[in-house]
Amino acid sequence: MPHHTDFIPRRDFIRNSAFAGLGAGLLPFTRAAESAQNRVRRYVPLGTTDIKMSDISFGSSRLGSDEEDLVLHALDLGVNYFDTAESYSWGESETTIGRALKGKRDKVYIASKTHAGAGDNKESMMRSLEQSLQKLQTDYVDVYFNHAVNDVDRMSNPEWSEFVALAKKQGKIRYSGMSGHAGNLIQCLDYCTENSVVDVYLIAYNFGQDPAFYQRFTRGFDFIARFPKLPLALARAKAKGIGVVAMKTLMGARLNDMRPYEKGGATFSQAAFRWVLSNPNVDSLVISMTSKDNITEFVGASGWKKISRREVPILKKYARLNGTSYCRHACNDCAGACPENVPIADVLRTRMYATDYEDVRFAKAEYSMLGAGASACLTCSHQSCAGACTHGLPIEKMTAPTHELLTV
Repeated sequence: MPHHTDFIPRRDFIRNSAFAGLGAGLLPFTRAAESAQNRVRRYVPLGTTDIKMSDISFGSSRLGSDEEDLVLHALDLGVNYFDTAESYSWGESETTIGRALKGKRDKVYIASKTHAGAGDNKESMMRSLEQSLQKLQTDYVDVYFNHAVNDVDRMSNPEWSEFVALAKKQGKIRYSGMSGHAGNLIQCLDYCTENSVVDVYLIAYNFGQDPAFYQRFTRGFDFIARFPKLPLALARAKAKGIGVVAMKTLMGARLNDMRPYEKGGATFSQAAFRWVLSNPNVDSLVISMTSKDNITEFVGASGWKKISRREVPILKKYARLNGTSYCRHACNDCAGACPENVPIADVLRTRMYATDYEDVRFAKAEYSMLGAGASACLTCSHQSCAGACTHGLPIEKMTAPTHELLTV
């Protein structure tokens, strides 16, 4: 395999090392327009793999067919890890990344994903991998994930383990992973950790899912976080040497809602990233990068391993504005509330893509993978899900409209 480098000039390495030693709150965090110097300042080991990735990395779930410039802009700012999947943008994401990074493979890490089911065989998994490699114009990926896992049977399928072993032997993947952001996440994480099934996790994690956000900085706050199991699962993964990459770090990413409250150059996204990266059990994060300006803004949070108290008010403001509409998908307290087996957490996740991300095309693609989705909600008379959300979301008022929106 080609040797990956961090491609940081020596003078930048010295400056960045000094920067990393400073405590949080001593340097300003800035908007993209106010700092042309924003770039990746920290590269972190991913678990016990030999991957040393940018702490803030490129997510491409919404990358279009003509957006190579976004990939190259991120690369210019020091991003060296690019996350994609066979399903992103109907396959356009892999193709765009392949074109943009052609000739630069020794400078980057590429991760992709497939949806390997509990009943799939290793031959179909290998076909999916080879199709992705063709689109990516490479003969291997650094991490290959089983995508959007919410069923332990998908990870315990012996065909998955046999496929991984064969693909590693053939040099087509270097490390295997599991991604997850919905119901049964904790069970899936615990199974994989206990049985050493994967090398890397990609999981939904943000300040709104962590009880410590409220416990450390608030008193009498009117929103109660109830998700204590995820931090514990992350700690177990860390102890086993499994790499942890966070996603969904912006709790719905309603960035425009926060612009009026961003004072002195401080941005909500940077504060949210610093919260995530302040957890020693999280190695790095990936974030959907959809414009040059937000790429520059996002990497402005790189290099920080702590969050200061002055950054917390904007997170609290965001939680107050959006806490009663944002589904903490992996919480899964609503599981079993619907006798029709509507996958409530997944339905509300796709709603987030449409209403918060304002990307209906992507939302429809994700919703189409849910089978019947929330179709049963259109004729529901019992509303058994009412009151099932421990965070106060009115599930019974959200699922049917989501189905109508995403199946038109």
